[in-house]
Amino acid sequence: MIISHQSHDIATATGTMRTSVYRPQADGQFPAIIFYSEIFQQTAPIARSAAILAGHGFVVLVPEVFHELNPIGTVLAYDDAGKDKGNADKWAKPLESHDSDTQALIDFAQTQSYCTGSVGAIGVCIGGHLAYRAALNPAIKAAFCLYATDIHSDTLPAQAGNNSFERMADIQGEIHFIWGKQDPHVPQEGRAKIYQHVVATGINYQWQEVNAQHAFMRDEGDRYDPALAIAMYQQAVALFSRTL
Repeated sequence: MIISHQSHDIATATGTMRTSVYRPQADGQFPAIIFYSEIFQQTAPIARSAAILAGHGFVVLVPEVFHELNPIGTVLAYDDAGKDKGNADKWAKPLESHDSDTQALIDFAQTQSYCTGSVGAIGVCIGGHLAYRAALNPAIKAAFCLYATDIHSDTLPAQAGNNSFERMADIQGEIHFIWGKQDPHVPQEGRAKIYQHVVATGINYQWQEVNAQHAFMRDEGDRYDPALAIAMYQQAVALFSRTL
């Protein structure tokens, strides 16, 4: 499908959130996918991934995940300075603010004439955590979480009783977890902790561990695995085509 790209400034409980919208140019209505980025926000690799998904018949929303903490349009570089700033933002923004962002994105999608009203979520790295977090919202019918950081460690700021790990049982839609076995950010013991809780809660899940490093989807840098990335796109498209 040929796609188009626009930017929208969406009002949230914590300020204006610039959101890129990638969608088919064809007439009609399409389901929406919220695509949560890495800490660096909408880099060129994230934009290309969003375009790939949109070309399969989805409206893909890419929010600036740390909009409260940066000027509109901020994109951090894949270098030490960018990593330090992105990690600082990650520790500064409470999960409750991500929750209200997600609700604003759902409200936006459900009021657009080109959307069916069905919404899913996908993300990489911290974005994988945010896709998981989005799945706590009953409007999210499916989530595809790629090497989601910080779920096992409960290190992101949240109010008492509201961290992501302990709220897993609230997930009502289908959720897929994809992990790299060589990912130091989510080691084997962290994956085991999450898996045991997934089984105990009885949520609707799929689990996959692959021979890959962290950020294997990012088509820049020496950790990129093109063949594996294509397989992940296919799996995500299959999930969203079936559930949305």
